[in-house]
Amino acid sequence: MSIRDVYIVDAVRTPIGKFAGAYANVRPDDLAAHVVRALVDRTPDLDPARIDDVVFGDANGAGEDNRDVARMAVLLAGLPTSVPGVTVNRLCGSGLEAVIQASRAIALGDCSVAVAGGVESMTRAPWVLPKPERGFAPGHQELYSTTLGWRMTNARMSPQWTVSLGEGAELVADRHGITRQEQDAYALESHRKAAKAWADGLYTPEVLAYPGVEMERDESIREGSTPEAMAKLKPVFRPMGGTVTAGNSSPLNDGAAALLLVDEEGLRATGREPLARIRASAVTGIEPHLFGLGPVEAVRRALTKAGRDLADLTTFELNEAFAAQALGCLAEWPELDPEVVNPRGGAIALGHPLGASGARLAGAVAHQLAAAGSGTGLAALCIGVGQGIALVLER
Repeated sequence: MSIRDVYIVDAVRTPIGKFAGAYANVRPDDLAAHVVRALVDRTPDLDPARIDDVVFGDANGAGEDNRDVARMAVLLAGLPTSVPGVTVNRLCGSGLEAVIQASRAIALGDCSVAVAGGVESMTRAPWVLPKPERGFAPGHQELYSTTLGWRMTNARMSPQWTVSLGEGAELVADRHGITRQEQDAYALESHRKAAKAWADGLYTPEVLAYPGVEMERDESIREGSTPEAMAKLKPVFRPMGGTVTAGNSSPLNDGAAALLLVDEEGLRATGREPLARIRASAVTGIEPHLFGLGPVEAVRRALTKAGRDLADLTTFELNEAFAAQALGCLAEWPELDPEVVNPRGGAIALGHPLGASGARLAGAVAHQLAAAGSGTGLAALCIGVGQGIALVLER
């Protein structure tokens, strides 16, 4: 059996909303349906009934995104009921995992046309109440927020592994000697690049406003922030001697992204020129408390599979969960040109809606390669509980 080439024909996303912001009254399944419908509308030659599967990443799944949000998006987007949908969860890597799983199905001949993407509404993530160990339990019961991080942790799990995500970023800063000033400077540059990319119209091909919501660009960008303002922010996770603040971390966000993937036959059916071709991917594990360094080995493995190395990259979208985490990864790739990393800003500025971020990164790389006309691109994310994920694209 021959392995088929897999192409990205199109990639779209919503503007990313901040926590309790513009999308506070928008359900996650509606956000997902919006980007799925947009892909179909932007490819009028493709009969929607030809879509073999819709794969969506979602890191929560405890609220309005329950009951398989991918299938909900298919139905809400008005696609034929014959189009199936499946939801996957690799936490922050969920959106990229969806792209990888859909591309693998196409490469193996199980699909010809697929939609892959991700969605998250951290604003609307519910509180959950566990059932008591026995009926009619006396005393109070504890509600858990499902917005982010550990909850209802297994007591058998090592306490070292279950530190907060922010403390994990502090550990990366400790390991690589990354200062508060370096983290703040990195964050400010992310905002500067994001604001400039929007002003230059670079996001126009991929971002589609959600109907009825007055937000034309990503809501968390703060181009007016200054080093002095950043320096006033207090460390969040280590009050004494900490370096990680709200300013040099990604915010809590809402949003959705989706890509249209095809083989050669599917490409002819779309009547379009592809943005890029998928070359290779990799997923790796690491000690859970060092999750921020998860992309290091995943990137190396994906590039090896593609027959490329870091020096070959023309663009690299690295998710910025924290400035410390991004800088820690960059420190372990000395041969990488930092100028190719997040040229249009990263998650510290644009936002990090967990299940959607991987799909956003893959779409961003595809659009950047298409704009350049040729090159090799890579998308990668760190993942809570200690994993890394990477995808190599070419044009």
